[in-house]
Amino acid sequence: MNLHEYQGKEMLASFGVAIQRGIVAKTAEEAVRAAKELTETTGTGWHVVKAQIHAGGRGKGGGVKLAKNLEELQTIAGEIIGMQLITPQTPPEGKKVNQVLIAEDVYYPGDSEPSEFYMSVLLNRATGKNMIMYSTEGGMDIEAVAEATPHLIFTEEVDPALGLLPFQARKIAFNLGLSGNAFKEMTKFVSSLYKAYIGSDASLFEINPLLKTSDDKIIAVDAKVTLDDNGLFRHKDLAALRDLSEENPVEVEAREVGLNYVDLDGNVGCMVNGAGLAMATMDLIKQAGGDPANFLDVGGTADAARVETAFRLILQDPKVKAILVNIFGGIVRCDRVAQGIVDAYKNMGDAIKVPIIVRLQGTNADLAKELIDSSGLNVRSATAFQEAADKVQEAIG
Repeated sequence: MNLHEYQGKEMLASFGVAIQRGIVAKTAEEAVRAAKELTETTGTGWHVVKAQIHAGGRGKGGGVKLAKNLEELQTIAGEIIGMQLITPQTPPEGKKVNQVLIAEDVYYPGDSEPSEFYMSVLLNRATGKNMIMYSTEGGMDIEAVAEATPHLIFTEEVDPALGLLPFQARKIAFNLGLSGNAFKEMTKFVSSLYKAYIGSDASLFEINPLLKTSDDKIIAVDAKVTLDDNGLFRHKDLAALRDLSEENPVEVEAREVGLNYVDLDGNVGCMVNGAGLAMATMDLIKQAGGDPANFLDVGGTADAARVETAFRLILQDPKVKAILVNIFGGIVRCDRVAQGIVDAYKNMGDAIKVPIIVRLQGTNADLAKELIDSSGLNVRSATAFQEAADKVQEAIG
């Protein structure tokens, strides 16, 4: 689950992480009131207007602008709110901006020049340890930094059983070239950031840029936060922050009925039971010359109602030319799944306009094949992987 920048910052602040202060606004008038309130708190007259969508690269698309006075701020906020913001991380049509964050200007003059760093916390699946990735090249795409100057990216692995040790936080501050008060502030920041990562059951924190101000404060100017859906039952307050308008509506609908659905860009819909079989099925589709249109796990039960719901979800994608149903009947009987498919097909009538290939293996697979073959519907049965691949290839031409 992704959080908006303002939500991520509020959550980080609750763990003691220093952030760029700001107030969210949904209209230009609210933006002006937010700026006045910030001025009273921070003393600054300049503010940054930042579009709040679940995508990076907002500045490149015109979604982050600096306002020097209230009149300019109202104009900028009015232009950004309601716009279709297109960035390298949005769909081609962009995303509509429903709200902006009015944030304090932290690039003020002082005894030294501000410096931008990059920092993220995530799981290194290869080692089973948490990893802090950081660089002196903040404010840039980390992928570009990794390609052009990989020696400027550092990593620090943290054993989950031990937690972040003090020497590791000091090592990070040292590698970033800091000294004096900035060094002390960075060690505090890193420790608080890791505490927030563990305490929120997050799967990713990305702070870019992480700023050393001209007076040696260390603050998060941006915050990309992704929470682990499997840990949300422990964090009801964080789960309530989900913005459904930012998510794929089909995935939202699937989640509400208990189906595990992920939308993809291909032309062959797939319905399976079990994540491992789903991965193998997507490989099968690629082998047949197609591209998976989705990941859809119906779980251990595949009755008519559940199958019908799954079909309706898949068929909302106009790119789908065929559907591959690949079920292993271990706990669930294949003949019951086959009957569910036949019943669902009949219930949907003319809504199904693409061929369906069904591969059922396991308990009562022979009865299942007989049910499918004798149904008189545009459903083709298969028993072997290769046979299913051939029929998929035939269906999509």
